[in-house]
Amino acid sequence: MSHTTRRAELADLERLVAFTLAEAGEAEGAQKDHAKVDAGIRTALLDESVAMYWVLEHGGDVIGHVSIVREWSDWHAGYYWWIQSMYLEPDHRGRGLMRHLLLAVRQCASEQHALELRLYVHKGNMPAIHAYQRAGFRDSDYRLMAMDVADD
Repeated sequence: MSHTTRRAELADLERLVAFTLAEAGEAEGAQKDHAKVDAGIRTALLDESVAMYWVLEHGGDVIGHVSIVREWSDWHAGYYWWIQSMYLEPDHRGRGLMRHLLLAVRQCASEQHALELRLYVHKGNMPAIHAYQRAGFRDSDYRLMAMDVADD
């Protein structure tokens, strides 16, 4: 059976929410609010300026997804494409299927003249880090930093 990659649509919402909740648990041991994740993905599916999603199908079943967000660079007058989330069902991992998702994203990024694909990954998520390295990602010269916006 072959695999196909296509842009996600609203009919994929439940599956995308399930994948995103599972990804948070696996990557960071985090439990996310189902309603917020649903609202976040629904918003993006209705407005691609928020984020864009692709799904991977096998035998008519959606078995994985990838989403990207775009960041404008005033230095380069173009967009960096950030992989926001990527998930593949555990039974389908280790078979090189992530390349199908990345190929679809890279093709679209190239057509839209994106500057580069980027991602961040939890520093303790070694399986994901190794998978991304095998897919061609490299360490960046930049260090991710964060600041809370709410006073505690």
